Amino acid sequence: MSAELETSEGLDESEKKSSGALERENHTRIADLSELLKEGTKEAHDRAENTQFVKDFLKGNIKKELFKLATTALYFTYSALEEEMDRNKDHPAFAPLYFPMELHRKEALTKDMEYFFGENWEKQVQCSAATQKYVDRIHYVGQYEPELLVAHAYTRYMGDLSGGQVLKKVAQRALKLPSTGEGTQFYLFENVDNAQQFKQLYRARMNALDLNLKTKERIVAEANKAFEYNMQIFSELDQAGSMLAKETLKDGLPMHDGKGDVRKCPYYAAQQDKGALEGSSCPFQTAMAMLRMPSLQLIIAASVALAAGLLAWYYL
Repeated sequence: MSAELETSEGLDESEKKSSGALERENHTRIADLSELLKEGTKEAHDRAENTQFVKDFLKGNIKKELFKLATTALYFTYSALEEEMDRNKDHPAFAPLYFPMELHRKEALTKDMEYFFGENWEKQVQCSAATQKYVDRIHYVGQYEPELLVAHAYTRYMGDLSGGQVLKKVAQRALKLPSTGEGTQFYLFENVDNAQQFKQLYRARMNALDLNLKTKERIVAEANKAFEYNMQIFSELDQAGSMLAKETLKDGLPMHDGKGDVRKCPYYAAQQDKGALEGSSCPFQTAMAMLRMPSLQLIIAASVALAAGLLAWYYL
């Protein structure tokens, strides 16, 4: 009886040690910053994934003008991000993640801007209000909370190495861009031989950062904040896009498609018959006039650009 008790106690002690080791292993895994980011932003992923804009983009429903504006927004975003990365290249909370030769995108985006807008592209573009909001946040983080900079760098660059390659193919196919890379230099990482291996290295460096759990949680919160910026812009985009619908809700009449005589537009004709034409116009023409407004163009640009980051997360 005594021997049986000692054996039982021995097994219990062994099981306790095994259980304790497993708990420590799980805690270490969960405490890894990459795991915390993955789990902590999952809900934001799901919400973003179901927006109409994201679905359309994946289907290749994107116009060249929108893609040009998207490149503009990306240029301003990465200019800010890389300026702050250069500023903090020696900061202990970021230095191990500083890979300018492998990751920096500003030079590539400059080439894309020249392709789409010509040599004097800098005089033709400006940062939209929506993009400026994100740019301002990046600058604030870089200057006052550099330990959070990893949230923006990881979200952007790891996504570019992953889902960004899918977006490149979508853009080339939908916009008939050259297969030689003109207009999509942004997605070409010439100094990264193996994207998967590099991402593993980056995550390992990130997990090795000397950060306490509270700081890691703040980084996750910062990543979610970026997603919220995106969702707000998607909402604006959906409202603008609704004006270009093939059919108007009013009377269920199809709208003029912008081609030919506007007087042949069913909506126009119906309104004329009702004597309600004065002071009104074809919804398509109204929508197109609004889309020509620089402010709305830039809102769409920021939407496309930030969508790239969100889409990229799905393929990590």
